[in-house]
Amino acid sequence: MESSSETAVPARNDDRVLVIMAKAPKPGAVKTRLTPSLHVEAVAAFYACLLGDTLTLARSLGGIEIALMCPNSDVNELARLAGSGAQVVAQKGEGLAAGLTSVFAQFAVGHQRRIIAFNSDSPHLPRSVLEEAFETLVAHDVVVGRTYDGGYYLVGAKASHPLFTSDGMGTCSALERLLSRARVLGLRVGFADPFYDIDVIEDLVRLAAELQRAPARAPRTAVWLEQWGAAVTQLRTGTGDL
Repeated sequence: MESSSETAVPARNDDRVLVIMAKAPKPGAVKTRLTPSLHVEAVAAFYACLLGDTLTLARSLGGIEIALMCPNSDVNELARLAGSGAQVVAQKGEGLAAGLTSVFAQFAVGHQRRIIAFNSDSPHLPRSVLEEAFETLVAHDVVVGRTYDGGYYLVGAKASHPLFTSDGMGTCSALERLLSRARVLGLRVGFADPFYDIDVIEDLVRLAAELQRAPARAPRTAVWLEQWGAAVTQLRTGTGDL
């Protein structure tokens, strides 16, 4: 669904909420599709860098409310990691679909606000994409940022809608299932720029190349990837262990 031609009323910046879908960086609990290539401890350290840089990205927007949505068991650890200025909220239910449902149930009910939920593994996302996604919500009911593998890294709305079910989440049909439900509900959908998140080792290699050219986009992650790349080189030349 594409946007209508109606003239949008300029929106205030203070009606925006940005929610990061997060987990505590525990070994074996995050970025599990990377573990065939990396040790679980290394993956957890990498995810901690992603999350830290994602929080920095969120704070760089200014004038918005920032929150983390997470499993109940992770609230205390994430509150410690996030520090001040970011609310940490326990989702109701298990899994990503329950988490996304909790985002809009928590922040949209009883308020006229634009809420965007996005991945904790996209600190390399240009800030302009988030700004434009919020603007898209002025004239749309829903905004979606698609990934190249058929999923989505960002979804926003101004109200709570029954858009998320556990079937198909994390698969190549996730986006189409979401758009199909939006069509049934008669919702106007706008789109953010396509992007990629970090799921498999190929994504890691792509991100390392990007941050080598522009490390300031995600400095913690850039440092980790530089060290990882050096370790890989040593392993391939037989001079070290990964």
